[in-house]
Amino acid sequence: MKIKAVVALAAFASLGLSACSPSAQMTRDTGKSTMPQASVAGSSAFGAHNPAAQNTVHSSYGSQNISRPSQAGNGMPDLSTTELRMIGDQIFKNEGGGNVDNLVHWNDGENFASMGIGHFTWYPADGRTQRFGSTFPELLAYMQQRGVQPPAGLSATGGAPWRSKGELMQAKQTGQVRELQNFLYQTRDLQTQFIVDRTRRAMPKLVNNTPEHLRPQVISNLNAVANTKGGWYALIDYTNFKGEGLNRSGGYNRQNWGLLQVLEEMQPARPGEQALHAFADAAMRVLERRVRNSPPANGESRWLAGWSNRVNTYRRLLV
Repeated sequence: MKIKAVVALAAFASLGLSACSPSAQMTRDTGKSTMPQASVAGSSAFGAHNPAAQNTVHSSYGSQNISRPSQAGNGMPDLSTTELRMIGDQIFKNEGGGNVDNLVHWNDGENFASMGIGHFTWYPADGRTQRFGSTFPELLAYMQQRGVQPPAGLSATGGAPWRSKGELMQAKQTGQVRELQNFLYQTRDLQTQFIVDRTRRAMPKLVNNTPEHLRPQVISNLNAVANTKGGWYALIDYTNFKGEGLNRSGGYNRQNWGLLQVLEEMQPARPGEQALHAFADAAMRVLERRVRNSPPANGESRWLAGWSNRVNTYRRLLV
């Protein structure tokens, strides 16, 4: 990877990049999505039966049309295909253990499905509160814009066809869900590029949404991580994991837990392995603060061990 310093504050502030997502934060720990949702009549809303997809990972979506925007003005270098795949594989391991069956999933205690390598959120279209946004429709729209069509009947404006984990587990025995799993396995690279592009767009916003007295600290910490081999993986994965953190009124007790909060919490560090450790340490402090602020009934402390395992992957020089 060609390392390049993140641009200075003036360049960040002058950028007029528009977000792909309709809200400032779109992962499960963010504000509500305004993505339109169509009603779903029944539990098999997508696709015709595909016998070929039942028992094998069928390569029907090989042309993923990955386009890499210019790095000019946002500080993020273009990533090679090898780097993208390495990052995508690690995100897949972080979210779903690298198991194809977990590409269509429903976590215990959640009221939405988790799709793809990034476990993009997908809420049923039944009017329930979308606390963490619905990012899977955004991914589908991104794919369609690049000429990749999902299985028939799967729409960027539709809600999940299952209302509960139980319904999804029953549907997993059908050819339709297997076809969807195969589609998500074959488009792993494009899903990674979707996550990367989201992080790319977040770079100028991180500074623009930081109080003036904290901006030098955020810029310095962002530079330190970005100019460390493997640092872009940490920035990209955490953005997918817990969001950008741009919504200052979100979170618990008005304290959010996104990438921006980690950069604000991070101790000053020079580029190098020290910066990766400082970033990972700050991430855990932010996540532990989230748990302390969360309603006790949520029992969020049960997730800390898994979160720690994920954050510890930021400490090594991945790429």
